[in-house]
Amino acid sequence: MSGRPVKRSLTLRGHRTSVSLEDVFWSEFRRIAAERGQPINALAAEIDAARDPQVGLASSIRVFVLASVKGS
Repeated sequence: MSGRPVKRSLTLRGHRTSVSLEDVFWSEFRRIAAERGQPINALAAEIDAARDPQVGLASSIRVFVLASVKGS
């Protein structure tokens, strides 16, 4: 696994956007979405809707993944 961010496209409420995350975050994000029975785009849309507008989506996803792993 690389420590470099990998850019992937997501669709949030019908709009395409790119998000750059490290492989370990992409893997865990996909695992969490599957565990919840959600498509990754749906989970990303939830995070996007709940985030502070001054915080980027990639950062919000990282914080979400970390909190999920820690059980917070």
